[in-house]
Order: sequence, then structure tokens, then C-alpha cells
Amino acid sequence: MYFIIPFMMFICGLLVFSFNYDHFLITLLSLEYIVLSLFLLMFIYLMFSFFDLFLLMILLTFWVCEATLGLSLLVGLIRSYGNDYFCSFNLLQC
Repeated sequence: MYFIIPFMMFICGLLVFSFNYDHFLITLLSLEYIVLSLFLLMFIYLMFSFFDLFLLMILLTFWVCEATLGLSLLVGLIRSYGNDYFCSFNLLQC
């Protein structure tokens, strides 16, 4: 019963990630929503199975670093292109 909510959150995050690809910010937010649902799922699983929650602290640290990297990419893209639309990025310039 408790595992249904994180799975529904995960599915909703995947749907937003796969169908809404106009803005880079929306993509980052949907990825963070997926990470939040995975965190909730692992927390519920570890609490019911009486495992140590130290693994969650390590994973949470990596997920925060991932979110910081995504936001720094967003700031860099907005400073260089002026917006966060995927259609305005020209990947052939590199």
C-alpha cells in the first residue's frame, strides 16, 4: 500500500520528462521529481525492512550534487543563449 504513491510519482515524473521537452527548466524539475520519488521509495523500503538509513544520506548527497550541476548548466545556458528553449540551442556550433 505504501509503495503505490512513490511509483505513481515516478510514473508522473517520467511522463512529464518524456512529453514536455520545450524548456530545460521543466526537464530539470521533472528529473528532480523522479529523484524525490526514488528517495521516498527507498526510505519506505528501508524503514519497513529495518535497514540502516546511512545509504540514504550518501545517495541524497549525490542527488544534491546532481541538482546543483543541473542548475549551473541552466544558468550557463541562459547566460549564453538568453533563454532555456531547447529549439534555440544549436549543437552544431561546437
